[in-house]
Amino acid sequence: MTPERFRHITEAYGASPERWPAQERDAALALIHAGDARALAALAEARALDGMLDAHAVAAPRPEFARRIVDSAPLPTSSTSSKRPFWRRPRIWFSGAGFVGAGAAGVAAGALLVSLLAPAPADHPHGWLEQSWSNTAFGGASSDWSDQ
Repeated sequence: MTPERFRHITEAYGASPERWPAQERDAALALIHAGDARALAALAEARALDGMLDAHAVAAPRPEFARRIVDSAPLPTSSTSSKRPFWRRPRIWFSGAGFVGAGAAGVAAGALLVSLLAPAPADHPHGWLEQSWSNTAFGGASSDWSDQ
């Protein structure tokens, strides 16, 4: 343990050895017991700072101040909220409408991109939709199996 490291410990954790890191506590105490002048000076500064911090107290607020804060809070009234139109009521429904709108916009954008970017086959005059339809069970059969 160096005196510089001891100073860092006392500046960070204070003068009480109980608050120092456990893995460095024994080495720091040994430095104090050895009588190192820089370590003792750092410990004295930390004790002075700890004493000032311990002496500081925040006064409790006066009861009239707390009462004034509570009295200034707006009171909810059920009669005024029922008379307002639904779009002026709390904005909870906006989150759901936003998700639905974003989803619909995504579907529309995807459909537009597929229709614009999908290549139409050159050998079929009706485009890619007609070609995919003919490959299903509802399209015409390519072979005639009627004689079997």
